[in-house]
Amino acid sequence: MVRFLIGFLAILVLYVPCVAYQVQPSRSVLRKAQASNTAGIFSGQSVSVKLRKRFEKYAKQSGRVSKKMAYFGELGVGSPAQAFSVVFDTGSGNLIVPGSSCESPACRIHSRFNASESSTFRHVMCDGSEIPANAKPDRIRITFGTGYVVGDCFSDQICLGGACSEGMFIASVDESSQPFDSFSFDGILGLSLASLAQSNEFSMIHRMSAKHGMRQPIFSVFLSESDDEESEVTFGAVRRDHMDGELFWVDVVGDSGYWEVQIEDIAIDNKRLGICKDCKVAVDTGTSQLAGPTDLIEKMEDLLGVNYDCSNFHLLPKLGFIVDGRVMNLLPSDYVDQGAGHSCDLSLMSLDVPPPKGPLFVFGIPFLQRFFSVYDSVNSRVGFAVAKHKATASGLLAIAQDIASSHEGNVPPRLPITSDTTRLHLS
Repeated sequence: MVRFLIGFLAILVLYVPCVAYQVQPSRSVLRKAQASNTAGIFSGQSVSVKLRKRFEKYAKQSGRVSKKMAYFGELGVGSPAQAFSVVFDTGSGNLIVPGSSCESPACRIHSRFNASESSTFRHVMCDGSEIPANAKPDRIRITFGTGYVVGDCFSDQICLGGACSEGMFIASVDESSQPFDSFSFDGILGLSLASLAQSNEFSMIHRMSAKHGMRQPIFSVFLSESDDEESEVTFGAVRRDHMDGELFWVDVVGDSGYWEVQIEDIAIDNKRLGICKDCKVAVDTGTSQLAGPTDLIEKMEDLLGVNYDCSNFHLLPKLGFIVDGRVMNLLPSDYVDQGAGHSCDLSLMSLDVPPPKGPLFVFGIPFLQRFFSVYDSVNSRVGFAVAKHKATASGLLAIAQDIASSHEGNVPPRLPITSDTTRLHLS
């Protein structure tokens, strides 16, 4: 999978000379992008990019093997466009692809950007500024939770379908084997708010909003776990056919750069638990699970009581998050990871972010498969609607004022846990 949390990263810029580029054959280019490489971004249109999903197996500390999921699509970089598969990641801000000078094992198994094959590329400083006279370009190191990328900074044409714009990106010269050599995709396209990018010129979201070239300065995400439905990210429009009901908007809170909204509480079977006051949640397409503070995750594990052998799966309740007066419910099939051999684990992991930025939850792929999401950077808000699947479940959205509180004597019963059940503790 993409990462446990790829968007939550630390950045260090190193001032060292850049190296020469080696010519490397590229994959087949994007046909539409080749035909319109000089076009302005979107030019009043909307663009949808189809997403593919892939499962990656990983071993937990308990010794059990589970799976993570990633969704990725294709974009083009350069003139003519060189094609890359990337995760469309709302939890980070930059476009990162392997560079042709990168000889790390993780780079060699993926497509690499060849600057010598593009007629429009140029070096830039990694803060987005031009390279001063008689100076050498700098280099950036990005440290993830389980690895790192070292890269050079370029400006070139970046194309989604037939829509292109000039933008800045990072071409890696070194990538750690973990986790990058296990990825099926080449890189990451950051779709967070612009403050998480190296500068506005590195931010796809800023370019979409500032140039006012789209039909609407928004993008939306539809994820399906079924092979019978196509997942996609749409820039410039909201695909109403992906919604089962009305869209409601929630303001982004804080200035972290993540798409964060407020959580009022957590509910089980529409019963308020009273355990999450003033919590926030980051909506993150690049995270494979749900995440939250350790103490709350442990409380939720105890209350949900998922048996490792799946023997009580049919008894498990809905898990709800109260946002803007609405309970957004997940089904057991959403928050339980069913592995091989009829094993079950909660698709929850611990993430401890101290105040004032925390406590913080992350709505990852399990949530985004159930709820269609829309991102509006101009008005700093996120929209949600129940995702319309071929087999859409009922009771996924409730009005918070209509649900009971656990403080009124309606505490959900703790489900029995068999003796072989252990809690998830992911690093």
